[in-house]
Amino acid sequence: MAKTLMQSVVGQLQKERTRLEDELHRVTAALTAFGKAYMHGTKPRPAATRKKRTISAAGRRRIAAAQKARWAKIRAGKK
Repeated sequence: MAKTLMQSVVGQLQKERTRLEDELHRVTAALTAFGKAYMHGTKPRPAATRKKRTISAAGRRRIAAAQKARWAKIRAGKK
């Protein structure tokens, strides 16, 4: 019985060793890819040009009024 238990433990350890080796290969591949990109450099991507959004004065007033109403509702609930 002790022999089968020992065999089970050894088998589990071998599976874990295999899993760790696979993980190390993946980490090594990632480091290699990073190293190549770092050493050779990559062309910078052009920055996305986004039009600056503006809001009208009326829109700002509506937003401010809505926020004030939310705060008033919260304060009314506390009393």
